[in-house]
Amino acid sequence: MAKKTRSEARIRRHQRVRKYLSGTMERPRLSVFRSLAEIYAQVIDDQAGNTLAAASSIDHQLREKLQSMTKTEQARLVGKLVAERAVDKGIKQVVFDRGGFAYIGRIKALAEGAREGGLEF
Repeated sequence: MAKKTRSEARIRRHQRVRKYLSGTMERPRLSVFRSLAEIYAQVIDDQAGNTLAAASSIDHQLREKLQSMTKTEQARLVGKLVAERAVDKGIKQVVFDRGGFAYIGRIKALAEGAREGGLEF
């Protein structure tokens, strides 16, 4: 049996969690993806299959601010922005989906930023 790569292991963890975690219109899912260089967050209604709000570190609105920041600081700012965009659409509560990543570092910073921005989870 071939050894699993780190990314394959993360995908399997994510699939395992997604069996039980789903977003509704009343309480959508805040999904996070972290690459080596960037971080992305989306608020998703899984029943309709729609993305209701999104933000990332490649967002034009944030691009200038992020130049001199660390990746963790960038993640916190992305969390605040996605929360701000979700609250503008009337979304207060979400289910947090960390995407198979451990709840440390940039994932934790994004979650804290989203909480500061007004989302509850």
